Amino acid sequence: MDAGAELDPVHPVPPPEAAPDRARGLTTAEVAERVARGEINDVPVRSSRSLGEIVRGNVFTRFNAIIGVLWFIMLFVAPIQDSLFGFVIIANTGIGIIQEWRAKKTLDSLAVIGEAKPTVRRDGIAAEVSTSEIVLGDLIEIGPGDKIVVDGEVVEADGLEIDESLLTGEADPVLKKPGDQVMSGSFVVAGGGAHTATKVGREAYAAQLAEEASRFTLVHSELRSGISTILKYVTWLMIPTSIGLVISQLVVKDDDLKQSIAYTVGGIVPMIPEGLVLLTSVAFAIGVIRLGRKQCLVQELPAIEGLARVDTVCLDKTGTLTEGGMDVTALRMLNGADETYVRKVLGALGESDPRPNASLKAIIDAYPDSVDWRCTESLPFSSARKYSGASFSEGNGESSTWLLGAPDVLLPADDPSLADIEELNKQGLRVLLLARSEASELDDPAVARGARATALVVLEQRLRPDAADTLRYFEEQDVAAKVISGDNAVSVGAVAGKLELPGAENTVDARTLPKDQAEMAQVLDENAVFGRVTPQQKRDMVGALQSKGHTVAMTGDGVNDVLALKDADIGVSMGSGSEATRAVAQIVLLNNSFATLPSVVAEGRRVIGNITRVATLFLVKTVYSVLLALLVVCTQVEYLFLPRHLTLLSTLTIGVPAFFLALAPNKERAKPHFVKRVMRYAIPGGVIAGTATFVTYILARSHYSGAGAREAETSAATLCLFLVAIWVLAIIARPYTWWRLLLIGTMGFGFMLVMVVPWLQDFFQLKLAGTTMPWAAVAIAAVAAAGIEFAFRWVGRKFPA
Repeated sequence: MDAGAELDPVHPVPPPEAAPDRARGLTTAEVAERVARGEINDVPVRSSRSLGEIVRGNVFTRFNAIIGVLWFIMLFVAPIQDSLFGFVIIANTGIGIIQEWRAKKTLDSLAVIGEAKPTVRRDGIAAEVSTSEIVLGDLIEIGPGDKIVVDGEVVEADGLEIDESLLTGEADPVLKKPGDQVMSGSFVVAGGGAHTATKVGREAYAAQLAEEASRFTLVHSELRSGISTILKYVTWLMIPTSIGLVISQLVVKDDDLKQSIAYTVGGIVPMIPEGLVLLTSVAFAIGVIRLGRKQCLVQELPAIEGLARVDTVCLDKTGTLTEGGMDVTALRMLNGADETYVRKVLGALGESDPRPNASLKAIIDAYPDSVDWRCTESLPFSSARKYSGASFSEGNGESSTWLLGAPDVLLPADDPSLADIEELNKQGLRVLLLARSEASELDDPAVARGARATALVVLEQRLRPDAADTLRYFEEQDVAAKVISGDNAVSVGAVAGKLELPGAENTVDARTLPKDQAEMAQVLDENAVFGRVTPQQKRDMVGALQSKGHTVAMTGDGVNDVLALKDADIGVSMGSGSEATRAVAQIVLLNNSFATLPSVVAEGRRVIGNITRVATLFLVKTVYSVLLALLVVCTQVEYLFLPRHLTLLSTLTIGVPAFFLALAPNKERAKPHFVKRVMRYAIPGGVIAGTATFVTYILARSHYSGAGAREAETSAATLCLFLVAIWVLAIIARPYTWWRLLLIGTMGFGFMLVMVVPWLQDFFQLKLAGTTMPWAAVAIAAVAAAGIEFAFRWVGRKFPA
């Protein structure tokens, strides 16, 4: 503008439009405008799998396609009895869809409960909103333990330190200042501040990674991959066997075409262990639902399986064995300090940190702030350095700098005060040292050097009432518990001692741990309680245990546990823990109850142990079905069974019993090598069952002649195969309980009804003729059962898994 215009009193120039105040955040109108433009954080909800995806995943499978084609053929060429297998598949698929849908709803509802709600500043007012409600340009407040949910630019920073190791691999936290960039997926380890959202939704750095990593899934577990491996080999085995069977029944034998097709299909269908996949899915889904009722959010489904395999659990003391809150029980002066003055210092220190941790909260409750003290600089608490600090302008005009933290870090090793502190630690008390620093800069690494000890703040931690029982459970289940804490080693040992943890008397100060992984693993194996552990050391300790072949679970609730939680085989976070810990953990205990862990372990063991058991039933059937088909092709005889016969056998000896056995309690720790463990029993069991059945059939063919011979031959073979299969079921069902014996007896009674009730005989085309061949079938089955009993025991000793 020109000078004349500037001086014109009649037509003053309006002032330039004020720039938006970034510290106030967006206005309500600006938020609505961005929502309308679609600039929202629309990352899909964790664990969300749409109904359409669930239906497709359960319906459009390789084996459903094969069975569907065979069923379609049978509907046209044979009575409805021979098409029963198709209706069974429809029912199974429906059960799978319903159970997975129930599991999805459980997971989604729990995910909403456990979802972190970032604090967003709008119109100058801070409020918690759902992650999905963040819009581009929102001002998001962050503090210790908060996860960065969208990419952004730092606007405010107060000692803000961000850990980006989960994204970059860089272990050291990065100090952030206004103007610096922050990436989604990183988290705050110290300090606080605020950042504006520059990228939201799928554009954010870690969004795609997080979406893939945390989606509801039934894959990526040893159990599922093992079953997939078995099914792959079964498929390749089925193809040539089925082709040979088709040629044998349709070309070589000059029989009625429709009858030949029926017997061919009867030979192909039982080769498919279709129920095994369904049962695994149902068992996992029911596991999720059961745990959901106990307020346990399983963020990655294989975690149920993983925790069942755990043999070592690493526990963070604070928030896991102890409750989050603390109480100040004593204040001890050092070096002639004035207690009134020290109380003012503590009150000012509490006021200086806008996001206090549990220790500082207890101090705030005990010592109110003195209004005439002003904080000029602050240093937030960091797990790596073990202390926090602040500089003040006191009411009388003087300035002072104070540190509050671990006595054995702030004091020299020969300080006489450490002896008294150790006595307090032995009582399980937590002790903080208040020290006056002569340094002018708080961020100077040497700020603690030469600090003058002023007072000891004694804090009492509240033990979780359920911690002792949970530790006792792990001991009974042969799971080693390791307490790993950043607190003083003696104090940690005292807490572990109160909870009667074995080995609590031999506490190790982590500062003395060897750097070499193998040596560290040796120390970890020999001891149970570790204090003064840094976040990076927690991660190293998990890695050292894993290097010794241990399956490690890590529990924690603080930001200092994130790295270890991420690297552990199973990460378990408390629902009240930091957002970062909940984000990386596979299991979140929403009720904050450490006592829920045994339920998770038990659920995992139930799923894995029982699926391993029942998989043997399914695969014995596959093996004997393939063997019978090969024997039929080689000997050029009619196939033994119609589809209705094998539907009956599968239902009574596998389908119904497997469902009950898969949902039964099972406390046995899950063992590795699923495929080997199952096939070492399935192969000999299937070979013996198939051989015995075929021998019975061949004998029956030579024994019977004339009208009704075909039905009598099949009936004798069916009787033999049922008796052998029910014996395999009896072996799998051990150890016996009343309901297991009732289950086996009921299945036997069901088969007996079919063999004696006239209309059932006609429906299933089964009728025993004479006495010689039926008793011969029983004798052959008894020999085969004894052979299977011997084979299973011999295999168990010869090929332990």
